[in-house]
Amino acid sequence: MSRIRTLIRKYLFDRYLSSLAIAAIDIAVAVVSIYLVLTAMRLVVPHLGIDFRQSMLLASISVIASAISILVVKTHHIIIRHTTMSDVRHIAIAALLKEVLFGTTMSLALSMHPKVVITIVVLDFFVLFCGEVFTRIFMILVYDHIKQSTLEDEGRKRIFIYGTGDKSTALKMRLENSPHYKVMGFIQYGAVTDHTTLQGLGVFSFRDMDEESLRATFSSYGVATLLFPNYDTLTEERERLVTICTHLQIKILVVPPIDEVHEGVLPQNAIREIRIEDLLGRDEIKISMKEIVENFRNKTVLVTGAAGSIGSELCRQLGEFGVSSLIMVDNAETPMHNIRLELEERYKGLDIHPIVGDVRHIERLRYIFSAFKPQVVFHAAAYKHVPLMEENPCEAVMVNVIGSRNVADMCVEHNVDMMVMISTDKAVNPTNIMGCTKRLAEIYVQSLGKAVADGGIVGHTKFVTTRFGNVLGSNGSVIPRFREQILKGGPVTVTHPEITRFFMTIPEACRLVMEAATMSLNNRIFVFDMGRSIKIVELAERIIELAGFKVGRDIKIEFTGLRPGEKLYEEVLSNKENTEETSHEKIRIARVREYDHSEVTDAVAQLEEQARNIKIIDLVTNMKRIVPEFKSKNSPRFEELDKQ
Repeated sequence: MSRIRTLIRKYLFDRYLSSLAIAAIDIAVAVVSIYLVLTAMRLVVPHLGIDFRQSMLLASISVIASAISILVVKTHHIIIRHTTMSDVRHIAIAALLKEVLFGTTMSLALSMHPKVVITIVVLDFFVLFCGEVFTRIFMILVYDHIKQSTLEDEGRKRIFIYGTGDKSTALKMRLENSPHYKVMGFIQYGAVTDHTTLQGLGVFSFRDMDEESLRATFSSYGVATLLFPNYDTLTEERERLVTICTHLQIKILVVPPIDEVHEGVLPQNAIREIRIEDLLGRDEIKISMKEIVENFRNKTVLVTGAAGSIGSELCRQLGEFGVSSLIMVDNAETPMHNIRLELEERYKGLDIHPIVGDVRHIERLRYIFSAFKPQVVFHAAAYKHVPLMEENPCEAVMVNVIGSRNVADMCVEHNVDMMVMISTDKAVNPTNIMGCTKRLAEIYVQSLGKAVADGGIVGHTKFVTTRFGNVLGSNGSVIPRFREQILKGGPVTVTHPEITRFFMTIPEACRLVMEAATMSLNNRIFVFDMGRSIKIVELAERIIELAGFKVGRDIKIEFTGLRPGEKLYEEVLSNKENTEETSHEKIRIARVREYDHSEVTDAVAQLEEQARNIKIIDLVTNMKRIVPEFKSKNSPRFEELDKQ
């Protein structure tokens, strides 16, 4: 039985009827049509004067004219199971062309009265057109019957489609041949007239937070899955229908763009479950990708921290931009190996140079810059985990401050056109070691850029800095951690019930970096509007619900207390008091104090000496002197320094 079903699917769904078979059917309809017309005319006009020989000749002419019209209009290439009104118009054109050829040939080959010729042509046109349309309808009905009988019991997932617009109805058509999904109806917001149907299926409505009614509708049709036709509709309903469905443990899927569909069939792996990134709570920032691509095409680009979450995504996007050479630097061997294999597979012609190196080693950097001569540098290498750096301040300074200094100095020494440094929102009024080291890196890079721009240091490198909020899904971030805890059965741990954070997606963060690099503004710190902050406990609840569990019943949430250096609330990056506008409405420039480069150089050298000699208290005291807004939180050892 399974072999029979496989053969039926192969020949029914993939082929059904070949173009040659369709052409043969249309020609057969043309023969039947002319005989019906001639028979009818003989009954009405007994002395018509068309004998058997002439009837055979007319049938032959009809066949030849039909074949020519079919080849010209190409009606035999129309896929029967996807016939539309546009296709019906083509059938009518083919029939009309056939009758023009047929009538002309009759007039020339046979001595028939013009009125008889016109009558035959007109009648034949209507019979032929109706016959071909009816034949196609019949073939579609046969196709649907065979399809339903072979797939009905194969365990297809029953789904509702969201919306009744063009994209939703087109999606239903695309899923007609799917062996994985069976569409049971459409769901939309608001009132719907009873017994409303669309493409033969029911249209059901829901109202704000009407959970019981929605539960009954899904249950009555045996549906446990809702499919959104695109990301826009998903975003519109993230605070309404998506919330209801997650409470009801209805699985939510979203459809890919149309270019992922092959030959009208939507593959199962193309439809994916929604991610928490899809429900961020704000619209993604739109970037002018055309200008960005032009800015990087045919350039040699170096990325530090290339194996990390941000660095690897930067490399992926640069691979799309047609850079001439991509230099990837990281000290993590296995992640570097993995990103190298991925990029070599995805971008066959890209000149990739994976280099295991450390930004703390100035001579290693000097060799890399000298050997490859990058034109643009993205500096993403950094230590980022707040509690860990609170316990290891010397290493935080060596990587985040000294490493950034080394990269910036090499950019000037080797005439790099631009360096883009990736910073963090934790550099704003820092309360932890990590945030302060990133602010110190910003200070050094900005002071160096100012010295170059003012002519105090010979060079032409432009420096820009971008500050991010938290990045969803990055290595070691909260979402992968929550997912691991859910897989283990919980509990999901949150530090405090009121803790909030700003979030963005990794691709969005990287597009921000790219946009910053295209702006003709030197020596600036770019920040952007991240929308509203999100409570971490609400994020945890949503991830649990999206995983199909009930919060508190299946998976519990536990509060563990704020960790060393951790803030309850992050600073707002882009309010009008601390930023200036740019040409992009969502991207702004931070107002920060300017520093003299010679003073900063001396201060950083002192920090380096203290870090190398593990003089932790002296080091942190010095950091607080250089960055007076640095006030430690939940870190008793360093809070004492603030009191002094």
